[in-house]
Amino acid sequence: MYETFARVYDTFMDEVPYDDWARYLIRTMQESGIRDGLVLDLGCGTGQITKRLAMAGYDMIGVDSSADMLQIAQERKGSCDILYLMQDMREFELYGTVRCVISTCDSLNYITDREDLVQVFRLVNNYLDPDGLFLFDMNSCRYYESLCADNTFAESRDKCSFIWENSYDPEARLNEYDLTLFLRRENGLYERFLETHRERAYRVREVEEMLTEAGLKMEGAMQAYVSDPVSPESVDLDSRTDRILFRAREQGKRFL
Repeated sequence: MYETFARVYDTFMDEVPYDDWARYLIRTMQESGIRDGLVLDLGCGTGQITKRLAMAGYDMIGVDSSADMLQIAQERKGSCDILYLMQDMREFELYGTVRCVISTCDSLNYITDREDLVQVFRLVNNYLDPDGLFLFDMNSCRYYESLCADNTFAESRDKCSFIWENSYDPEARLNEYDLTLFLRRENGLYERFLETHRERAYRVREVEEMLTEAGLKMEGAMQAYVSDPVSPESVDLDSRTDRILFRAREQGKRFL
């Protein structure tokens, strides 16, 4: 997963408003009194958000299971002092606790087993400072049901193209897509690669139950990264919002 695609990931994700997302996260952390110190980016990918937070003054740690994504992140960091670790988020280990853990770009939707996701949450709780903050986004049920569904997507750029063939099981809420990539070589010919990705949609109530089981307290869920967020009190997030931002707190340590 994210092997060949890592080489062109940023090309096809160039419309993601990383600057806006980073500003939102920074503002949220600052409102909680977190203006500096250690912050973990869980599922950091190519380090787009990680570097932006480092430039804002945070001591960043990035964790991802893809060596290819981390190589790009390492090249991108420039003079920023960022520690990147290649680890599975279901088993990640740190040298100590951090003030905040973030996870963006629906990284946690890739954890398709409920018990595995609870374990991730337990690890987050374990490595957070007392009363530490956990901010993460997830794609909603609506995103997979309405936008992905059983559709096919394609896009072509100068040096690469892709075909995304999607399949969604609404009962199991499992989303799978075959990604066919065509990367142009120096001789002008294209090389074909195939990757398969799997994600799962979780309902807000399920996520809250898993956070609680892991020892965390969910403080809220809302439409992600917007200046005037829609709260659960005014809209059904599962069915009317594409991306949901969750906010949780450390509530004491538990044995793993």
